[in-house]
Amino acid sequence: MIPRYSRPEMAQVWSEEHKYDTWLQVEIAACEAWAEQGIVPPEAVEKIRAARYNREDIARYEEEEHHDFNSFLRSVADSLGEESRFVHLGLTSYDAEDTALGLRLVEAAALLERDIEELLPVLEQRAVEFKDTLCMGRSHGVHAEPTTFGLKLAGWVDEMRRNARRLAEAKADVAVGKISGPVGTHASVPPAVEEAVCARLGLGVDPVSTQIVSRDRHARFVVTLAVIGASLERFATELRHLQRTEVMETEEPFSEGQKGSSSMPHKRNPEKLERICGLARLLRGYTVPALENVALWHERDISHSSAERVILPDACLALDYMLDLFTTVMRGLQVYPERMRENMDDSYGLPFSQRVLLALIEKGLLRQDAYKIVQRNAMQSWKERRAFRELLDADNEVRDQLSAAELDELFDYSYYTRYVDESFRRLGLT
Repeated sequence: MIPRYSRPEMAQVWSEEHKYDTWLQVEIAACEAWAEQGIVPPEAVEKIRAARYNREDIARYEEEEHHDFNSFLRSVADSLGEESRFVHLGLTSYDAEDTALGLRLVEAAALLERDIEELLPVLEQRAVEFKDTLCMGRSHGVHAEPTTFGLKLAGWVDEMRRNARRLAEAKADVAVGKISGPVGTHASVPPAVEEAVCARLGLGVDPVSTQIVSRDRHARFVVTLAVIGASLERFATELRHLQRTEVMETEEPFSEGQKGSSSMPHKRNPEKLERICGLARLLRGYTVPALENVALWHERDISHSSAERVILPDACLALDYMLDLFTTVMRGLQVYPERMRENMDDSYGLPFSQRVLLALIEKGLLRQDAYKIVQRNAMQSWKERRAFRELLDADNEVRDQLSAAELDELFDYSYYTRYVDESFRRLGLT
């Protein structure tokens, strides 16, 4: 299943042709390993290395046999002579299929790692660019206290670095093969052949496989992709909020000639970011069958296979697309510092409420008493849309404790950014 949003390299990894290529790669490696054991003649191996398959023949054979791997082997045998008797010697179909799947998952993971490597420098550069750009921090969607836009992006940098580590670990989990024969006993193919095949292919060996590689490995891989997608959704959701007309602090790229609506020419919608959020939902959905695939009957059943033919390619394709799209958004993201400052000023100075509270406590007031004084003025400020500082100046309980000069010092935005450099130092950003 190759969705329309797939990128060429990732689509190639999950193409039918590449699936057959990797199946054949495993079968040839198995013949080479058998040759090292003295079972397959060297001259036969030379001919087997030149074996080929025909996709049309495979499809025709499958109509008759209803078994894709046997149809593949039959097509390979067509390209050989007597040597075909050594192909698939002692193996069961999932020896080749699961080992080949390991190869393709490693290839897919490498492309996703490259995507993250391309995104991270963009995030880092933009974080540094806006390190000191003041904006309003929000909790529950409500103005809280000032932060900087760069600090917000620095958090995204750290999260994507964690995602890179998660992906590397998940890739290592699925970078294994198994050539252990029916139900995994090695009765028909010794461990030495398995080890030789996996070494040739650059894979680890699943130490104790059944007839398949255990699906906890694949479940972890899909869950990891979903976690990365969830991170992208978090970033995209933040930027979508910041693009709302009432906020308009950032805006995703909008190219010349682009249209936001069929009916309203003025619209500039965050449609790229919305796309990312929608695909993140798909990724989360894929985790359910991936986890349910872990529990199979005895040494194997085939209930996982049909689901994996959809969820593994589609999850990789979707995340590949999402990472590329988000990198494009971040490269061209429009940031409006003046609007950020306007939005901060729209809160009538209320974000300074904690500073006033702490100052009153330092003067000797009990916390609960100080809180009541500050909250009373804050609620009046909201209700009457009056400057918070103006109300504090008129409050005798406040003025008994704090002078005008002391209040001036409290209403200083730079207080909130004094440790931003330290956070960037922790990330190695300058």
